[in-house]
Amino acid sequence: MPNASLFRRLPDPKRRTVAITFEDRTVQAREGDSVAAAMLAAGMVTARRTPVGGAHRGPYCMMGVCFDCLVEIDGTPNRQACMVEVREGMRVRPMTGAPGLGKAPAHD
Repeated sequence: MPNASLFRRLPDPKRRTVAITFEDRTVQAREGDSVAAAMLAAGMVTARRTPVGGAHRGPYCMMGVCFDCLVEIDGTPNRQACMVEVREGMRVRPMTGAPGLGKAPAHD
C-alpha cells in the first residue's frame, strides 16, 4: 500500500515526465530518475520482503551497495532499483522470495 511521500520535487522543465507501472499502479516519474527515486517520490517504500521473516525492505543507500531495493523490472528479477533509470512503459514489481542466481551467461 502506498504511503504519503516525504519527497517533494523541485520544478525542472528540462526533464520530461514518463509513466511507469509499479505493481498494478501507474506512476509518473522524471526522465533520468532512478527506479528507486521514482518509487519513493510516488510513496512506494517497499521494494521487496525478506525471504525468511517477510520484513519490508526498500531503497536505503541509493548507490548500489546495500541491495535492499531489489525489484523485478520488465520480467527480469533482482535488479537494483537505485541503479536503473526509468523509461517510458517500464513495469516494476516487488521481489518475493529468495533471490536466485539465474543462469550463467554462455561463453564461446
